[in-house]
Amino acid sequence: MSLPRKNLILPILILSQFACTSLWFAGNAIVDELAFKTGIGLEITAFVLTSVQLGFIIGTLVFALLMIADRFSPSKVFFICAVLAAFCNFSLMVHVLSKEHLLFARFGTGFFLAGIYPVGMKIAADYYENGLGKALGLLVGALVFGTAFPFLIGGLELGENYQMVLTITSALSILGGGLIYFFVPNGPFRKPSIKLQLKAGIALFKITDFRTAAFGYFGHMWELYAFWAFTPLALKTINSIHNVDFSIPLWTFATIALGGISCSIGGYFSEKYGSYKVALFALLISGGFCLVSPMLFQLPTYLFITAWCIWGMAVTADSPQFSSLVAQAAPSQLKGTGLTLVNCLGFAISIASIQLVSFMAKETESTFIFIFLACGPLFGVYHLIRGKQYFS
Repeated sequence: MSLPRKNLILPILILSQFACTSLWFAGNAIVDELAFKTGIGLEITAFVLTSVQLGFIIGTLVFALLMIADRFSPSKVFFICAVLAAFCNFSLMVHVLSKEHLLFARFGTGFFLAGIYPVGMKIAADYYENGLGKALGLLVGALVFGTAFPFLIGGLELGENYQMVLTITSALSILGGGLIYFFVPNGPFRKPSIKLQLKAGIALFKITDFRTAAFGYFGHMWELYAFWAFTPLALKTINSIHNVDFSIPLWTFATIALGGISCSIGGYFSEKYGSYKVALFALLISGGFCLVSPMLFQLPTYLFITAWCIWGMAVTADSPQFSSLVAQAAPSQLKGTGLTLVNCLGFAISIASIQLVSFMAKETESTFIFIFLACGPLFGVYHLIRGKQYFS
């Protein structure tokens, strides 16, 4: 089988990333059905939402400590993890679903996604030493579309049967992994690490521009997944306030999917203005939305939806640019480890913000809960401005 030309590598990566990351929010899109199937009910919902995040955190920690993406073929790692993640996801099809099975399956899905998302970015960095911000913009855009895809299925007649969501996303993951394994060999700029370096993470954070980019990413991650996770609640709230009845799954899909478009747009702008400026601008915009979020609920429905979709674009656009800054700051033989480690810490932060917003949703009105996300962008903007000289 002949290998594709280099100009086909990125489209294959994009398609594979979309296909495999559709597993990410597959459980979230049908969380009510899964919760009721356990016989426990909706009180398990918050645990289901965070179990995949926890699995991803543990997975990325293991992958980073063992330097998996730098010591072994990234394409093979991607394929194996895509198949195992699909198996975990599909296992929820069992006739009798226990609470333990549900949580462990979502945890396992998250664990093996650690070999898909950051490893996919590592593969891109091995092929695109120049123009990495653009390449990652398209790649992370595919991840965002993959994240949104289960909500699209759930909002259509096809998704009325939750088993279809599980079947389609599991099949897509295997397809995506196969595309990488058979058509994307190791990249020309790959410099594998020969030996295990357990202190590689400590060494990376001693690099000033790496640390600055990582801190900006951490601020972004405090906001991103909590915003996504509670967008259905925001839409339900605006439905209640204005006594309307638009489709929550479809508008959740739109909000998240538009972030995929903004990632791609940001990637193109990064070629002209640089990843630093694009990331800073997007973080400022999304942070501003956090601060004014209570007022958005006072707007007419169509203006609320418009503002929420713009927020959905801003909250995502900086993600690939932070990854580009991290990859560029890391030594060549540690790019995979650097990306994986920063992902690990970023998603750990996202669990804290999701739990905080979940707690505040019980203690205060839903219209005020998103304001607590503002401290993330403020933290990120502070460190980016403080370290501006390292990215000029």
